[in-house]
Amino acid sequence: MSLVKKFATVGGATLGSRIFGFARETLMAAALGTGPMADVFYAAFRFPNLFRRLFAEGAFNAAFVPLFAKEIEANGTDGAKRFSEEVFGVLFSVLLLITIVMELAMPLLVRFVIAPGFADDPEKFSITIRMAAVMFPYLMCMSLTAMMSGMLNSLHHFFAAAIAPVFLNVVMIGALFYALYTGADPLATAWYLSFGVLAAGVLQLAVVYVGVLAAGMSIGFRFPKMTPNVKRLLILAVPAAVTGGITQINQLIGQAIASSRDGAIAALQYADRIYQLPLGVVGVAVGVVLLPELARALKGGHLREAGNLQNRSIEFVLFLTIPAAFALWILSDEIIRVLYERGAFHQENTAVVGSILAIYGIGLPAFVLIKALQPGFYAREDTKTPMRFSAIAVATNCATALTLFPYMGAPGIAVAEATAGWISTMLLFTTLLRRGHLTWEWALAKRTVLLIVAAAVMGGAIVFLKQHFAPALASGAPLLTKIGTLGLLIAIAMLVYFAAAFLIGGADLGMIRRNLNRKPVAAKDAQN
Repeated sequence: MSLVKKFATVGGATLGSRIFGFARETLMAAALGTGPMADVFYAAFRFPNLFRRLFAEGAFNAAFVPLFAKEIEANGTDGAKRFSEEVFGVLFSVLLLITIVMELAMPLLVRFVIAPGFADDPEKFSITIRMAAVMFPYLMCMSLTAMMSGMLNSLHHFFAAAIAPVFLNVVMIGALFYALYTGADPLATAWYLSFGVLAAGVLQLAVVYVGVLAAGMSIGFRFPKMTPNVKRLLILAVPAAVTGGITQINQLIGQAIASSRDGAIAALQYADRIYQLPLGVVGVAVGVVLLPELARALKGGHLREAGNLQNRSIEFVLFLTIPAAFALWILSDEIIRVLYERGAFHQENTAVVGSILAIYGIGLPAFVLIKALQPGFYAREDTKTPMRFSAIAVATNCATALTLFPYMGAPGIAVAEATAGWISTMLLFTTLLRRGHLTWEWALAKRTVLLIVAAAVMGGAIVFLKQHFAPALASGAPLLTKIGTLGLLIAIAMLVYFAAAFLIGGADLGMIRRNLNRKPVAAKDAQN
């Protein structure tokens, strides 16, 4: 299967998850708006979500996958199974200890980390503690899910791992439908959602476990033991956990700062859900597929193939995210109005959330490029360098957010996150280039400039069409009219972008055909 086809497999499953996520957020906006219970739920959910990124996705996609790939190459399936069981025993024990400690320390965590601004409101403070305690075991389920997902990705079984997140959205949508159907108040709705998160974690773990069994592997529990392989994993995983969770760390900092102003946390979350669509579909797909591919190419000594994989991934990212950034910037208010403006979500909310989304659009290419650049370090078992860059990005984000929030409110936090993302991207890119792990291609640089030009042409077309479609996109227009008009506007924008990109040379059919038909390293070796 070619690199682009693998991206499409993971991206397609992720797209399904993001569509369900949109449905979830739309129902959330209708049920809770940007009111106090929305702030409480999102604040409580952010913490287990942060740890999921730190100890699950970030650590295991960065550290576990290269070592698992090495075991497959060196000792076959039996060696990989033994390594997985060793890791499972240690991971389960550590997660159980972390969960117990965090549950006991939850009041302190909410007061000083999760939402310091809630400390002056006893009711919000108390509810946040209890909801965070209910949802925190989700971390344990998702960390084990991430480990098994890493196994599946290394075995080139991408679909089960990519489709598992859909079940979180499905369960939460069910909880919201039940709340709206029964006329539940905001507090009861938030509790339904909290228990739904916990149930979804168990369901996702079951899905990937079935996927591992279907891939011909099984995992038995071994008594925790610090074997050389486990020690090597921990050495790689600790810095990778910090790096992999950089976006979540920055968002947690933003949340802590935003907690001092009513509605700010929910506004950031609603905008975050929109830009997570291209970030998830493109960024997650590239990160998930590229890491095991790079690791295997490097372990087999195929340095030229590794360099080509890296560059083609960057090309793929830029081709899709540059126009998405322009579209989010220009259509931010219209997107928010169509998706959220109903029920408890008013025009004033649209203006705030729309401004945040526009700023996130500027940072989108950087957020996705990070996913394409980090595997260049992780596949070489270097997790410390990206961690140092993450520390710089976090410091930048914190300083910028603290400076801008008093003047700009929630949009100032979005500016801080976008700035931190671009700084991290530039550090990763220049370091790979300087080390010779990334090959500079003038053809790729030229195509990037031309893609920006094509996206600018598209942007001009959107601005022109917006003026003519304004009545159909106004707040008072029927919902179906707004949805149809926005869909038509996006479809026309896509046609303009692709036509311009191909006409001026930003993309060509030969390039796409080569990527679609490119065979992986193992297949090439088998033919030689």
